[in-house]
Amino acid sequence: MKPPQPKPLLIAGVMSGTSADGVDVALCRISPALRTETAPRLKFLGHRSFAYDKKLRAMILSIAAGNNTTAAELSQLSWRLGELYADCIATTSRELNLKPQLAAMHGQTIYHQATAAKFLGVPIRCTSQIGEAAVLAERLRIPVVNDFRPADLAAGGQGAPLVSMLDFCLFRHATKNRVLLNLGGIANVTVLPAACTSADVLAFDTGPASILIDLLMQQLYNRRFDKDGAIAASGQVLKPVLHRLLTTPYFSAPVPKSCGREEFGPAFAHQLLALCKQAPKQDVIATATALTASTILDAYRRFCWPHLGQHAPLARATELIAAGGGTKNLTLMRMLTEGFAQLGVKVSTTANAGLPVEAKEAAAFALLGWLTWHHLPGNIPSATGAAHPAVLGKITYAS
Repeated sequence: MKPPQPKPLLIAGVMSGTSADGVDVALCRISPALRTETAPRLKFLGHRSFAYDKKLRAMILSIAAGNNTTAAELSQLSWRLGELYADCIATTSRELNLKPQLAAMHGQTIYHQATAAKFLGVPIRCTSQIGEAAVLAERLRIPVVNDFRPADLAAGGQGAPLVSMLDFCLFRHATKNRVLLNLGGIANVTVLPAACTSADVLAFDTGPASILIDLLMQQLYNRRFDKDGAIAASGQVLKPVLHRLLTTPYFSAPVPKSCGREEFGPAFAHQLLALCKQAPKQDVIATATALTASTILDAYRRFCWPHLGQHAPLARATELIAAGGGTKNLTLMRMLTEGFAQLGVKVSTTANAGLPVEAKEAAAFALLGWLTWHHLPGNIPSATGAAHPAVLGKITYAS
C-alpha cells in the first residue's frame, strides 16, 4: 500500500507512565518538514492531566508487581483503560475547543523486559502496554495508533526511550550540547551533541526517578508522593545506604539500556527500606531522592560526557533540559541543579521552551503517531539499540 502523503494533522497524544498516577493528554498540530528542515514541525496547542482513581491505580500496580490476576481481569482492565483514555481525550478536546484527527496512545505498561530470559526453553524479550484502542476509535470516531514499543523491541532495541524522537526534532542545537532529562517514574536522558544527526543521538534510562520516592511515601506516610520534595528537604541523606545502592549493577551497565518497575519497584524499595533500618522516615525519603539525583549525575559523567566529547568536542556549552512530574519535586531539582553546576551544566525545564513539563511525553507520542500514520520510522536506533529504523505502532480505524 502506498504511504499517505505527509500532511498536517491535529493529534491527541495520550501518556500514562510507570508511576501509574494518571493520564496526560496533549493536543499538537504536526506538519511535514519544510524544504530546509530535516524533521517534522510540532506546535503544542494544550494539554490536560487526569488522575487515576484509587481502585484503578491499585489494580494497575498490583498487576505490574506480578501479583496473581486472571485473564478476565487483565482483559477487563485493558477495556476499562480504553474507556478512560477516550473520556480523557474527549474532555481535553471539549475544553480546548479542538477536534483531533488522530489519537496516539502509549497505553499503560504492565510489563517490560528488554533483556532476554528463557521462557518455555526459548530466550524471550517482551513488553506489554494495555488500553483497548478499538474503544477509543469507536468512541471518538477517529483512527488510533497504539502499541509503539514492540516494533523497536523486535528489531533488537530496548523499546525505550522513544521520547528521543521528540527531543531530536525540537531541541537539537547548532552550537550547544543538550541533554534532555525526563523525570517520570523512571528517569531517562536523550543526549544531543551540537549539530547532531539522528545517528549521533544517545538515549537510555538512568534508573529510578519518582517511582521509589512514591512507593516509600505510600508505605511510610500513606501519601501518593512527596509534595514539593518537602519531606526529603526535612531529612538527612543516609550516605552509607546511598553508596551501597549506587553499586546496583544496572547503574554501571553499558548503554543503550532500559528499566522499569521490574528493576526499581516494590522489591527495590523494600531493599532500600531494610538498609535504612530504624532511621527516621524523613531520612528514608531524603535518601531515595538523593539516589535519583546521584544516579542521573553518575550517568551523565559515565556515559553522556564521553559521548558529547566524541561527537561535539567544540560545543560552546551544555544544557540540561528537564521535564516530567519529578520536576515538581523542588528538593530533587535542587540536588540536580547543584550537582550539574559543578560540571558546568545549566539546568532548566521544557516550560522555558513553551512545552509544559507534564505534557512532554504525551506530545512525544503525538509525534510518533504522526510518523506511524505516514509510514515513517519513529525510533532512533542509536538511542534504543535497534538494528534499523522501524515504523512503530499499530493502527485501529474507526469503522
